[in-house]
Amino acid sequence: MEETVTLASGTKMPRVGLGTWKSKPGEVTNAVKCAIDEGYRHIDCAWAYCNEDEVGVALNEKLSSGQVKREDLFVCSKIWNVDHHPDDVKNACLKTLKALQLDYLDLYLIHWPMAYKRGEERFPKDENGKFYYTDTDFVDTWKAMEKLVDEGLCKAIGLSNFNKNQIDRVVAAGRIPVSILQVECNPYITQENLREYCKSKNIVMTAYSPLGSPDRPWVKATDPSLMEEPKLVEIGNKYKKSVAQVLVRFQLQRGLVVLPKSVTPSRIKSNLQVFDFELSAEDMKTISGFNRNYRGCKLEWVADHPHFPFKDEM
Repeated sequence: MEETVTLASGTKMPRVGLGTWKSKPGEVTNAVKCAIDEGYRHIDCAWAYCNEDEVGVALNEKLSSGQVKREDLFVCSKIWNVDHHPDDVKNACLKTLKALQLDYLDLYLIHWPMAYKRGEERFPKDENGKFYYTDTDFVDTWKAMEKLVDEGLCKAIGLSNFNKNQIDRVVAAGRIPVSILQVECNPYITQENLREYCKSKNIVMTAYSPLGSPDRPWVKATDPSLMEEPKLVEIGNKYKKSVAQVLVRFQLQRGLVVLPKSVTPSRIKSNLQVFDFELSAEDMKTISGFNRNYRGCKLEWVADHPHFPFKDEM
């Protein structure tokens, strides 16, 4: 199996990347350094994660030492909801580049289709905790992002958490092809229809929360726990692999790029050791059978936003 995939832009993207969502301050720098030491060349970031400065410290150290060259790394970030207005897009990208201590991004995504109130506050809310929205159309955000490619600030652009109808609007209006769709994807939510749709449009699908995101901030004790499913443990034992390795391999065999997140050195290492075994067709079918269209990252508290993506099944 190839360890990279070629995007519509022509850029090569490593198929396993280090996720940095929920990585706490004080942990991210070491996690990124460890990942690069273990052979990761794809780091997934976002302004909303509030840790790009720490990622930047690690990237700068590894690049300055000569351990890796910039062209060896694939760094992705995402524009946040408060920066959707076309006049804010370039500045948002420059803020991220400054934090990451880079001259360009390999990939820049629209993190969510919903626009929030413009400004420096990442999560603008009223006194009742209700988010302030604006009506900026994500198609206009996309057109502003195309100019970033023209200027060499990013090599490829894509989408995250968009549904099929929303992607169709961007594809129809855009000048530069959509390279990536990053979505929550694991055996509880296999996104099979969306996967087939992306394939038909030459859009590479990337799976975030491939391990079920058991540490998401809003997790409840009653939520299902993917990592503890006995059948997955049994499949892991069969291949002498961990459940996490099975879950990463599952997505690779479906043709996806995968973003396992960890700050633990041993897990960072093992999450990349997934190219030396192959799940049987029967085991792939068994794992797919866990699908229940269960979203761990539903963001139901902004479900009244006009561009909320999960009203439509795809």
